[in-house]
Amino acid sequence: MKLVIVTAGTGDPSSSRLLADRIAARVTGRDPAVTVSAIELKELATDVATALTTPLTSQKLQHAIEELEAADGIIASTPVYKAGPSGLFTSFFHILDNDLLIGKPVVLAATAGTARHALVADDHMRPLFAYLRTLTAPTSVFAAPEDWADPALAQRADRAAAELTLLMASGFATAIRDQKWQSYQHDFNPAADIELDTDLMRLAAGGSAAETT
Repeated sequence: MKLVIVTAGTGDPSSSRLLADRIAARVTGRDPAVTVSAIELKELATDVATALTTPLTSQKLQHAIEELEAADGIIASTPVYKAGPSGLFTSFFHILDNDLLIGKPVVLAATAGTARHALVADDHMRPLFAYLRTLTAPTSVFAAPEDWADPALAQRADRAAAELTLLMASGFATAIRDQKWQSYQHDFNPAADIELDTDLMRLAAGGSAAETT
C-alpha cells in the first residue's frame, strides 16, 4: 500500500513535515509493506497559484495530483496561520477535482506556535476533507512547541496511525470506486438537469412569465 504525506510547512525540515513523519513511521511500524512518499507544497507554490488563476497545470503539479490519486492513504499536515490552515495548503486542495479523493483514508495534522490553535484540524480541516468525501480518521494530531516532548503527543500519533492503517487495509476507497462509482455525481450539466423552459427560469433570466422560447 502507498501512503502519501502532503505538507505545507516552509521550514527545512518544517514542524508540519516532522509531525507527519512521526505518524507515517508509526504506520510503517505496524505494516512494513506500506511505502511512504511526500508532497512538499512549498515546492509547488507557484504552480498552485497558476492553477488557481488559469486553466494551466504544470507537470510537477500534475505529478503530485497523480500521486494522490494512486494513494491508499494520506497524511495531510499544515502549519496554522491566523487561526486557520496555511493558505497554500487549502489552495492545493481547492484545485483538486472533487472526485479525486473519494473514500481515501486521511489523517489530519496541524502545528502551531501556540496551543490556542489546537482545534484547527477538527474545526477547519475536517469540513474541507468531508467536502472532498474522504474517510478522515477519528483522531487528528496537533502539536504546539510544548507538545513535542509530551508523551501524550506520541500516544495521539500512535492512535491516529492505528486508525489510518486499519482504514487503508480495509480497501474501502477501492471498493467504492469498483462498486458505487456511478452513484456519485461526477459532472453537472445544467442543460440536462434543470428545466430551463419554465416561467420561473424566464423570470430569473430577466424576461417575463408570459414569454415563450
